[in-house]
Amino acid sequence: MDRPIEAPVPPVQGKRAYTSGHLMCRSTPWGIMGFLACGYFAWISFSRILHSDYDWPHDGWTAATYVVWIVLLVGLMLDTHCLRERLFFGMLVVNFAAGFGLTLWRTVSLAQVHNARIGTGVLWALAGLISLTTVGRAETIGARK
Repeated sequence: MDRPIEAPVPPVQGKRAYTSGHLMCRSTPWGIMGFLACGYFAWISFSRILHSDYDWPHDGWTAATYVVWIVLLVGLMLDTHCLRERLFFGMLVVNFAAGFGLTLWRTVSLAQVHNARIGTGVLWALAGLISLTTVGRAETIGARK
């Protein structure tokens, strides 16, 4: 009935688990894709201003989509320990929160939507630039060049 207590298995030497806290900085294509995506959305925002398209959707599906993106981006922001990545995801959270607020605000005037489109376009452009800061190798704590 009594079995001897087994000693814990020592960890395997060699490969270590991923513990750096970097999501985008470890892979250059992610920073470039973030830049391109943010650039596209900035272009969309500013092109709508140029074409005087100030409509904003006020339906439940759009609001739900914003909520899903906000939850996802907050999770990504909290999952990383890299300041550059946190700034990038945080900028996207602010942008999607603004879109969510405008979706719920059914009586928003066209002038306010115009200003919001300018603001969100600037936020998209800034997020794209911040995304470019993640391009390259991740710096590890204690590493010397």
